[in-house]
Amino acid sequence: MQLRIDSIDFSYGKNEILKKVYLELKETQLMGILGPNGSGKTTMLRCINGILTPQQGSIVLDEKELKDMPRSEVAKNIGYVPQNSSSDLCSPTVYEVVLMGRKPHITWQFSDRDKDIVWEAMEEMDVKDLASQRFDRLSSGQTQRVLMARAIAQEAHVLLLDEPTSNLDVKYQIEVMDRIHRLVHKNNISGCAVIHDLDLAMRFCDKAVLLNKGNIVAAGDVWDVITPENIKKVYDMDIAIPDIYGRPRVVVL
Repeated sequence: MQLRIDSIDFSYGKNEILKKVYLELKETQLMGILGPNGSGKTTMLRCINGILTPQQGSIVLDEKELKDMPRSEVAKNIGYVPQNSSSDLCSPTVYEVVLMGRKPHITWQFSDRDKDIVWEAMEEMDVKDLASQRFDRLSSGQTQRVLMARAIAQEAHVLLLDEPTSNLDVKYQIEVMDRIHRLVHKNNISGCAVIHDLDLAMRFCDKAVLLNKGNIVAAGDVWDVITPENIKKVYDMDIAIPDIYGRPRVVVL
């Protein structure tokens, strides 16, 4: 399933957040959305998910404009993992939270297949042992992994992830990004993730978009986007990209 954003603008009142933003995302591609705080990354994900409506431009999913699709169809095709928060879900168990990912697919009640998919998603994100725990009692890192399991259980064709490694220790940052990358390629879906760590983006993303003040500075293969010149322009910081242990690494100078 192909996702295309054609020149969208979004503003909060007179405050322009996105300006003529475009991108194209194909199956089996994981795209990193990069840029400083306040550059419009989360707003762009919310526009793709239909939470926000751009003032100009269009978002097209397999030749269908998102604004013309029923909300139920959007939910079947696009999974969204927001920045880690438990404020909207206070008392369900972890299992019940992940089971919510199946709601776009049911008509009356959950089937055995739905439950199998939920357990598989929980196993994928290593949260099966938390199944009976209350969601609001989890650590921030556990919360993030449960929300990702919910999105996986949704079986969406496009997976949107807003800072999927926030509040995770180094080990889980690597494991989560590796699982996302494998999931995208194994299931032939598209992934779009807001990432602050340039080295993680370089290691796991196929494509990248670099935003600054609502404008796209660079877009394309991750190697062509994360360059010393682009990072200097956007972050005003110097980096080098040496080959260390067999792969390019982003090193801040």
